[in-house]
Order: sequence, then C-alpha cells, then structure tokens
Amino acid sequence: MSRKLSNQPLPDRFNHLLNVIGSQRFLEMKGLNNDLPFYVCEYKPAENFDMERMRRQLASNLAAKHIDCLGGRGVRVLEINLYDLCVELLKAREGSGDGQSVWDQILQIETDIEKDALKELLQNVLDIREHLIPAIAARLDAADFDVLFLSGIGEVFPYIRSHNVLNNLQSTAKTKPTVMFFPGEYRFSLEHGASLELFGLLHDDKYYRAFNIFETQA
Repeated sequence: MSRKLSNQPLPDRFNHLLNVIGSQRFLEMKGLNNDLPFYVCEYKPAENFDMERMRRQLASNLAAKHIDCLGGRGVRVLEINLYDLCVELLKAREGSGDGQSVWDQILQIETDIEKDALKELLQNVLDIREHLIPAIAARLDAADFDVLFLSGIGEVFPYIRSHNVLNNLQSTAKTKPTVMFFPGEYRFSLEHGASLELFGLLHDDKYYRAFNIFETQA
C-alpha cells in the first residue's frame, strides 16, 4: 500500500480505514511479529474538521459492521480525546488553597503568564506518567471495546507530545489495537528512523513502534 493513499480523497481513505479496522486480522492483532498494536492515521492539519466528522462516521459504521470473530456483533470503538481528558483532569484537581480548580486558576492567569511558564505548569499538573496515562488506563478498564481511537493530538501540543503518549501507553494499551489520529506525517527513513511530524513541521518526535494505517492491509 502506497503512502500516497493518505493524500487521496477522504471517501477513499474512509473506505480503507473501515475495511482495515473492521477486519479480523486487525482486530485479532495478527501479523504484528511481537510489535505493539499501535497505528497512526495521518492527515493534513487543514483537514481537522473533516477528519473529526469522518472519525465519528467511522465509529458509527464499525458499530454496525458484523464481524465473525466478534460473535456477529459490531466493532466497539472507545474514543479518548486527549484535550477533553486534560480539561477534565484540570477541572478535577483542586488549586492552591482557594477552593478553585486548577482549570479555573489557569483561565485567570492565562493572559498574564509567559507561554513557557504556562507550558511548564501544564506539563507538571498533567504529567504523562503520573496523571494522563493512569486516567487513560482507568477509561480502558471501565469500557468494553475492540479498538481505541486517540484524538485531540494537535490540541494538546506543546505541553503533551504524541511520541511521549505512545511510549508511555506501551504497558497500558497493548491488548487491543490503538489508532492515533495525527495531524501531520508519520515518516520513516533509513537515515533518520521514524518520526511523528506534527503539523508537518516538527521533526523531533522520534517514534518507531507504530504502523502507518494507510500502509496496513485488511
């Protein structure tokens, strides 16, 4: 499968995703050769709105798809939007002594604080290992699902980086396939290895243990 499929019209990409994610091979995690069942669905940042709509339609169509290996029922998708999850965590955490949540305090200081200081604050209160991954793990444990969709990747940049999420998910989300919807490119070269290039601009997120879903066969 050519990488150029990720540049094809949305209906073509939709049909590919539906066929791959709805296949027994994908759901039973066959042919991974001991690799993790992590997949990257790359798309152009300008397509974000269309991809949100397509992702909802994809989950709906998968739910209606009958799969023999699932006893004839549809494919259950659990979607975790990282931005929504971060907001939920910030609202749940109490701030410094005045009864307000961390979320409320951030809204108050956002216009006055330097960007680097705000980034450091968010990285501390949303530490991936201590807070974000345990929150994701709790959602996984509470849900009956067949495939995990991770979205909101661009919205949580720069305080949360996609390669850090995948690295830390390796011990938590390895029993079901995970598809990360990524506004950028997932590149691989012999010279530089694999990298997640967010927005097609950032080249420093090295990650090599995921598959490009547009290069994955049903």
